Amino acid sequence: IQKGLAFDIGGGPVPGEMHLAAGQEPVAVGVCAHLRKEDTVVGAHRPHHFAIAKNVSLDAMTAEMFGKVTGLGRGKGGHMHLFDPEVKFSCSGIVGAGAPQACGAALAAKKLGKDWVAVAFFGEGAANQGAFHEALNLASLWKLPVIFVCEDNKYGISVEKTDSTAIASNADRASGYGMPGVLVGRNDAVEVFKAAGEAVARARRGEGPTLIEVKTDRYFGHFQGDPETYRPKGEVARLREHDPIGVLGDELRRTGALDDASDKALRAGVSARVQAAYAFGRESAYPQPSEALLHVFAE
Repeated sequence: IQKGLAFDIGGGPVPGEMHLAAGQEPVAVGVCAHLRKEDTVVGAHRPHHFAIAKNVSLDAMTAEMFGKVTGLGRGKGGHMHLFDPEVKFSCSGIVGAGAPQACGAALAAKKLGKDWVAVAFFGEGAANQGAFHEALNLASLWKLPVIFVCEDNKYGISVEKTDSTAIASNADRASGYGMPGVLVGRNDAVEVFKAAGEAVARARRGEGPTLIEVKTDRYFGHFQGDPETYRPKGEVARLREHDPIGVLGDELRRTGALDDASDKALRAGVSARVQAAYAFGRESAYPQPSEALLHVFAE
């Protein structure tokens, strides 16, 4: 934060706001573990965990965050507008916009006679948008192979869910549209994996959509630079005591799938990939001014 300013949207190496998903990893991992390359994922404005789980290029994604020409959108989209047709991934900065888009992808799969599925990820605040309800209605009416996944991290920007939503669980809204509603009450990758597995299998069988709500945790503010004055003191520290990555690691150790040596090697490999992507993004060139005239629509 620059001196005298709460937040300078033009300051720093990353253009605009940056919305981080630390703490919400189980939602992306648990769902995307069931998906194929041909399946579509549409994320929201906090999209990086979904993108990584869907196998979006880490180098190109990082370069896009820095506004570089080697990025997914040649530096024009930024971190909230990632688009990778190679793995059928996209996201949007418009709250609730991903649900209708996922319906479109699911409708296309159905028309083509494919068993592909589409997944729309969104926050609990988006469940109060009209597009959410329109999408669920159409998905159920047309029996589309789509899974709606609501990340309930308690906050819509700075507003608590209890101050904005009339019901405790958005999963309950599924019954109004004739589809299963599943609540995953813990921020646990294995629990998400189980719920998503049933929903994906159901969609592939042609039995229609499912709404899944996951109680997850947001460790950082709405954006980097958010002073977070709306959060109770010590809240994040308490959440981190049950960090989902550590919880999953403990579970894998109990089953014999992970030991200290493999854990160390895994973390080292991930760190190396992240550092390489960071270097690629920082060292890549910015677009030339003339690029502003390319890849645009005009009447």
